[in-house]
Amino acid sequence: MPGNKAYLKCLQRQEAQELLRQKLTECGYFTNLPTESVPVETARGRVTAHTIYAKQSVPHYNGAAMDGIAVNAQDTFGALETAPKRLTLLPPGSSVTSGCCCVVDTGDLMPPGTNAVIMIEDVYIIDSAAEIISAATPWQHVRVIGEDIVADEPVIPEHHVITPIDVAALLAAGLETVEVIKKPRVAVIPTGDEIVATRAELKPGAILDVNSYMLATAVGDWGGEPSRMPIVKDNKQEIKRAIFASLQVHDMVIVNAGTSAGRDDYTSEVLGELGEVLVHGVMMKPGKPTVLAVCQGKPVIGLPGYPVAAMLTAEVFARDIVYARQKLPAPEVPKVEATLVKQVSSHIGVEEYVRVSVGNVRGKMVAAPLSRGAGLISSLSKAQGYFTIEPADAGLSAGTVVPVTMLRKSRPENTILAVGSHDLAVELLGVFLRRRMEEVSLSSANVGSMGGIMAIRNNEAHMAGIHMLDEQTGRYNVSFTQKYLANCTWQLVHMAMRQQGFIVLPGNPKGIEGFADLTKPDTTFVNRQRGSGTRMLLDYELRKAGINSSRIVGYEKEVGTHMAVAATVKAGAADTGLGVQAAAVALGLDFVPAAQEQYDLLLNFDADDPRLQVILDILQSDEFRREVEGLGGYDLSDAGKLVAVNYK
Repeated sequence: MPGNKAYLKCLQRQEAQELLRQKLTECGYFTNLPTESVPVETARGRVTAHTIYAKQSVPHYNGAAMDGIAVNAQDTFGALETAPKRLTLLPPGSSVTSGCCCVVDTGDLMPPGTNAVIMIEDVYIIDSAAEIISAATPWQHVRVIGEDIVADEPVIPEHHVITPIDVAALLAAGLETVEVIKKPRVAVIPTGDEIVATRAELKPGAILDVNSYMLATAVGDWGGEPSRMPIVKDNKQEIKRAIFASLQVHDMVIVNAGTSAGRDDYTSEVLGELGEVLVHGVMMKPGKPTVLAVCQGKPVIGLPGYPVAAMLTAEVFARDIVYARQKLPAPEVPKVEATLVKQVSSHIGVEEYVRVSVGNVRGKMVAAPLSRGAGLISSLSKAQGYFTIEPADAGLSAGTVVPVTMLRKSRPENTILAVGSHDLAVELLGVFLRRRMEEVSLSSANVGSMGGIMAIRNNEAHMAGIHMLDEQTGRYNVSFTQKYLANCTWQLVHMAMRQQGFIVLPGNPKGIEGFADLTKPDTTFVNRQRGSGTRMLLDYELRKAGINSSRIVGYEKEVGTHMAVAATVKAGAADTGLGVQAAAVALGLDFVPAAQEQYDLLLNFDADDPRLQVILDILQSDEFRREVEGLGGYDLSDAGKLVAVNYK
């Protein structure tokens, strides 16, 4: 395939995995593995290269298993409660002759001439004699040589993961070192003209190298020994030299980026010259531009440059190989059945991986899809799991039950799922919740205020932030909850009054002062998604002012959070957008107030649920108020006040 950058034949994910595994097996990649000798005390977690045999018996002497007297069992025959026997008591360590005994403690070497121990509780000491009331059987209460481990017998089998207990057994069996399989050495090579190593080098158009750290850490978690290599620019010969050099000293090479079919994408071409490209293109999303090759009998895996795609494809194609190289099965990943809280679309023919937050709401396990962009690294850190959409499906409807592969050790039943309108204060509420209830975590999915109300109605969320203005009454939120949630249990709790307004660049260069200024021909706008309270506020103000939304350049451009609005403005992709003051403050932007609105929390708890009281306590605390108001544009004077309740 040298010189061809096109996806000649995209394979399904499973077919690509099997092809790579088969080729590596043919190359002997998983056999005759290199080994090394390591001290037993540092061997925990390592894999034995072969069966380990004992160098000494355990115990290596006949020892007392109880505190008492050591005797020759024959001397005790005939002893009864009604006819006690007396034995002469010799000094500790003496050789015992007929009719004598010797005091021993647990673990003591059995004195010569003895073969049994009588517990001290069954002995009556009189001067230099020991009176016994029952006979002893040979070897009672004695740990005989080799009782636990016999010299030259197997202690641990080959290809066994050494545990702390195994360390003790090996040391007891006389082993000081143990032969283990060498950890697979994996090189991670970041590539790209736009990639920089430090924040000091970061400028518009440059991207900080975070993928190599993420991938190297993952390799370490899988038991491999990662090496992060220097960044390589988009130069074919430099990339070729870097891969070739890494192959000389590593067992696997991961090349990040340059795997697509663009002008500066050389990974597939280079690998075709260094070895055999098995796959260029996999029918999965994210992760289509994946390259799988074998060079010098070793796997070289080209991963896409976007963080989400890079991590996903590494887990799909690299993880199991790293484990297999250690003679280990990949660990089982827990799965749960969960109900989707909203519809998810997909492309037919592509296996799509969708990241989700997972929670247990009134006994119903639910999954809230997160943002799906391949470059959204935040969705990786927030995701608790993922599910796949099969290639034959164009998507899945809300209410579909899907098997979710869990990514975190946290239990879904300990997750409070917030599905609604985005607000920075909700994120802070999660921090305070964790301080009060260490086992509880808050996970957010931003679907807008109306989406939050629907999630509460369907028992698919514990909490929803809402700020919906009823144009007829001029009140926020109450009429909507009463209309849509009449048959549900809920609590509407006030959180904050907050400033909504126009987020603009420092100095407000376009002179944005009001909604009418959005129609200026040289002004571009970034909007919030349909169903969000901010979008409803905008449309309400536009109607009130008689402004047709078609006159606003960018009205159709939607983002999911206030911070995304601010980031879009800061990046110069829009001149302004409607959002909260705190988002502008956070990114060093200016803010033009437009309206004050009421932001409430719609809660889905029974009255006696302890989590409800903890949330109310946090909202009413001075500490929480100070921290939220410090963000800018918030008034928490009435935070924690019950606005309305409904119990069914």
